[in-house]
Amino acid sequence: MLNKLFKGRYSVLFSFLTVFVFISFLIRTILFIDSIGKTDFSFFGVIRIYLLGFVYDIGVGLFLTAFYSLYLLFLPDRWSNSVVNKIITYSGLFLALLISFFSFFAELTFWQEFESRFNFIAVDYLIYTYEVVNNINESYPLPLLIGGVLVMVLLIIWIFAKRRVFLGAFQSTIPFKKRIIISGTLVLIPLLYGFLLSNSFAESSTNRYENELSKAGIYSIFSAFKNNELNYNDFYSLLPEEKAYSLIRNELKDQQTTFLSSGGSIKRNIQNGGQLYKPNVIMITVESLSASFLKHFGNTQNLTPALDSLADKNLMFTNMYATGTRTVRGMEALTLSIPPTPGSSIVRRQGNENLTTIGHIFEKKGYTRTFYYGGDGYFDNMNEYFGSNGFDITDRGRNIKIGDSYLTKRTIIEDSQVHFENAWGICDGDLFDAVIQGSDADVNSGKPFYSFVMTTSNHRPFTFPEGKIGIKQGNREGAVRYTDYAISEFLKKIEKKAWYNNTVVIIVADHCAASAGKNEIDIDKYHIPCIVLNLPVKGKKVIDKLCSQIDLYPTLFSLLGWNYESNLYGQNVLNSTYQPRAVLGTYQKLAYLKKDSLVILGPQKKTETFLYRKSTNEQVPNKLSKTVINQAMANYQTAYDLFKNGGLHQ
Repeated sequence: MLNKLFKGRYSVLFSFLTVFVFISFLIRTILFIDSIGKTDFSFFGVIRIYLLGFVYDIGVGLFLTAFYSLYLLFLPDRWSNSVVNKIITYSGLFLALLISFFSFFAELTFWQEFESRFNFIAVDYLIYTYEVVNNINESYPLPLLIGGVLVMVLLIIWIFAKRRVFLGAFQSTIPFKKRIIISGTLVLIPLLYGFLLSNSFAESSTNRYENELSKAGIYSIFSAFKNNELNYNDFYSLLPEEKAYSLIRNELKDQQTTFLSSGGSIKRNIQNGGQLYKPNVIMITVESLSASFLKHFGNTQNLTPALDSLADKNLMFTNMYATGTRTVRGMEALTLSIPPTPGSSIVRRQGNENLTTIGHIFEKKGYTRTFYYGGDGYFDNMNEYFGSNGFDITDRGRNIKIGDSYLTKRTIIEDSQVHFENAWGICDGDLFDAVIQGSDADVNSGKPFYSFVMTTSNHRPFTFPEGKIGIKQGNREGAVRYTDYAISEFLKKIEKKAWYNNTVVIIVADHCAASAGKNEIDIDKYHIPCIVLNLPVKGKKVIDKLCSQIDLYPTLFSLLGWNYESNLYGQNVLNSTYQPRAVLGTYQKLAYLKKDSLVILGPQKKTETFLYRKSTNEQVPNKLSKTVINQAMANYQTAYDLFKNGGLHQ
């Protein structure tokens, strides 16, 4: 039977699988030899590497041939020797071999730099294709590389032809019932892989090299896409766990704090004292609102007259920094009050339900909670994240799955409520009208409400309703000016509501409009505005201490006199013991800024230290004290550990 498969209709498929698994074995052996001098391998560890590696390699090979398996199932016998079948077979084999050989080369070069199979760093490279292509072109002789790959692909095809592999594929006949069994099995197996064999299954050993060698590159990169994270413990400098938690607990401790347990936890009671105030809270999270757009920070284009006027009369943070460069990273900071960890935001990761979020604190105080978004909240996993953490959803979505447990309540913004819409969603003005409608309903329920509002208008393509402002559409300046206008109109409308006097409004950015600069993490491109309106104590107040997005709610709760249980890394900036600092990051690099000391942690356990000169936005390499370096490591190491091991769950 097996001999017939290698000589019959499925001959090309099985011959490709044989070549793929054999070359994967060679690649694994090369990487194994490269690792011998760097760690100790046990006999059973080596057996595990090759047995588990073979399992992953078979899965990848079957993934690559799945469509061809289906094609062979439905290909009529009379068409086996047709020109069309020959074109499809040769083209499919050429493409599969090309993908395979390029991935093999990429694995070797990736291992040279990171000593790892593909992970979220590789995913990051796929995002920043311009930089990556240029880096490869400068590091390797690209024409020779491409030419070499093409030669190897053509050589394999020539060998197949010499061994008459194609002869059986173009002449063999197999009854349809047998084809159902063969093709069905070849398609079913990779589907089962996707559901039953996680990439993390290879990570059961305490020997990291053994774990990585057991994996398959293509399987790993798809897993990285799915899980959106980079294992902090494998790629970043670590402190002893006890020391890391001791440092972070000391950073978070003040006269208002009582820790609820010892060791690996930051859970604590916060006693703010003072008069208790329980207002409604509406947070407007403005898309891409850099501090540099406001007159208060030197802008002369008059883009934000409403926000600048509000800043003159209310509480304003003038030295706050975003934790990241994407909306989901801002959402993570504003809902979890946690430093950014490698990979994508927790908003997009698995296991992010029932966390001790800011919304959870509001819930304990008796609040309803709603997430408002002008687009489809299915995007970036926003609805699932907010819904599985107790928020009701109001969005413009069309993606409704029957029986989704995370959707406690979902309200769709209907066509009749929309006056303007683009690819990202409805305009901010229409979104704010939906917020007012929802707020009226919340007030009628008899409970105070907390609303997380995410805008979209200040985003490419920068389009918005005509006739609202004196700037044309299609550019960033116009979008910023329109968002400012929409916020102004929203405030005018809610000021007429009976519930306004008992409502605090927060205006804060999710991140800046651009993050690229001369430095890998350009601190100036993380500077965001934050204004808090209608607090119990009225009037202008400026908080100019260096702080982070994660500090917003701990500071607000102190102003409201709340006592609460905290699992937050954010701190009350107004506390006399507060030590100014900010946490910032990209997918890979993690920064900790304390006064003028800047620590940047990166993969390959790399630690860089600088003196930061804010006036010129310069980062001058400098040897910093071990104290600030350890503090940076403690923040990120414990944040990763708490989420990964369930310490942030309710």
